Amino acid sequence: MTSVSAYCSEQLQQFFAHIELPEHFRHEAPSLSLLQTLHTHCLSTLPYENLSLHYNATHQIELDPQHLFRKMSGRVGDFKAFHEETIPDGSGHSTQLKDSATDFAYRNHIVNIVTFPDGSKYHTDVAFGGDGALFPMVLVDGLVYQNLGTQQIRLVRDWIPHQVHRTEDSRLWIYQYRNGVDKDWNSFYSFPGIEFYALDWGVVNFWIGNHPSSHQRVNMLVIKFLRRLKEAAEGEREEYEIYGKRMLVDGVIKENLGGKTQVIAECKSEAERLEALEKYFSISLEVEEKEGIRGYVSELW
Repeated sequence: MTSVSAYCSEQLQQFFAHIELPEHFRHEAPSLSLLQTLHTHCLSTLPYENLSLHYNATHQIELDPQHLFRKMSGRVGDFKAFHEETIPDGSGHSTQLKDSATDFAYRNHIVNIVTFPDGSKYHTDVAFGGDGALFPMVLVDGLVYQNLGTQQIRLVRDWIPHQVHRTEDSRLWIYQYRNGVDKDWNSFYSFPGIEFYALDWGVVNFWIGNHPSSHQRVNMLVIKFLRRLKEAAEGEREEYEIYGKRMLVDGVIKENLGGKTQVIAECKSEAERLEALEKYFSISLEVEEKEGIRGYVSELW
């Protein structure tokens, strides 16, 4: 079934230009290679960030698709809405994020599941942050992928610890990682095969922006993945890959180029952090956004 996109064809082409999608993909029919390329370019162009909860007088998130499109040129895009136009058979699924104290605690993240005509399904998630998958993952139980550096990731079908009703149909997909082949597997989040809708997104975002236990309200986060051109034989189409990531946590900027994470800068004031956002993440805020953090818990003095 074809879904209705929130964006027109002209906006779609603007989006492709913004993420620097190679020209030969911009009018290509839906395919796995197109999905993989969209994933790479979205992940490395649009940082994962929660700046609108901090540099904002209301400290609220606006989910209107047209508002998101206007912000996209600065830092934000709605990957789900854009891939519904490009890879039509896709749906959003809510996830239960794992909390160290309470295990799988609550549904506060959404992943995209894309189904191709042959029936194959792919998990694609460009908004999880630093430990997210660098590429779409086929929904196959236990298939291991090499992520950034020594990190490995996989999806497994299982029950989560506090799940009471345990049947074959009630198994969940669990996104797991380990930081080396000799390490134990750890779970990040789980999700069922139930589609999430626009109103559900509103509930999730309201909780994240308002609940006292939401760390997003007090911790400022920006994560941008770094992209480079892959080596290719003569005559092959250009292709890009993720080779590292850059992170801001409150006032500290870190970088990981596939090995050990290193601190590359520390901000002691708002002026320094605003300068770092432009220098390391290409994020420039409006005057009213800069003023919106005044008196808020995350302001740097």
